Amino acid sequence: MPIRKVQFTPEEFYHIFNRGNARQEIFHTDKDRYRFLQAMYLANASNSVMGVGDLDRNKSGYTLLDIKKLLDKKDIAYDPLVRICADVLMPNHFHFLVQEIKEGGTVEFMHRLGVSYGKYFTIKNDKPGSLFQGRFQAKHIETDEQLCYLLAYINVINPAQLAEPNLKENGIENFDRVWEFVNNYKWSSHFEYMGKRSSILIDKGLLGEIYPNSDTYEQFVKDILSSKIRKFWTWMASDKAIFD
Repeated sequence: MPIRKVQFTPEEFYHIFNRGNARQEIFHTDKDRYRFLQAMYLANASNSVMGVGDLDRNKSGYTLLDIKKLLDKKDIAYDPLVRICADVLMPNHFHFLVQEIKEGGTVEFMHRLGVSYGKYFTIKNDKPGSLFQGRFQAKHIETDEQLCYLLAYINVINPAQLAEPNLKENGIENFDRVWEFVNNYKWSSHFEYMGKRSSILIDKGLLGEIYPNSDTYEQFVKDILSSKIRKFWTWMASDKAIFD
């Protein structure tokens, strides 16, 4: 196996992403998306003795808070491998913005997540073979500016492309339509940064200091979408950018 170009280091930030094999959809239903979020939470617990398979045997289903309560009942303190600062689930791919906490934590987290969700999806759909297009991709974030731009890319640009598929090439044709769509797309951490939801999955960390309230965050991402911050679009089109 070739050596990964990006070497992970504790306290550093990374853009993590992967897509379905041959660009196939990796989420068919909301149940699939919830199952993926459950897997994210448990895969990130370095000291958890519980796997998502344990939850699959429960017919009534669990929320993330239910899982936290189960861990608390077992007297297991949640000890994360990485800080998940932002995420988005798209039909055939996903993006994370993570900060490594424990050495080797990013690779361990992604391995656990891929195995857990891949097994679930294969069994559910009776579709053997690899779900994902190889191992996950990663890019190192080197500056606060890159960190903020990546947050906007994950939280708003990805969902916005479902409303306007040619957004990257042509820009936004109808800002109000795109903003409404993004504000109602619940499968990204945009909800957390807008103050609409508080998820135990998301830990803003440094980004919570940069955007201490929803107003500062909202103005920033609106400026991105309306092209007032043109450097963002230049970076996104660059081969050296932090985007996929």
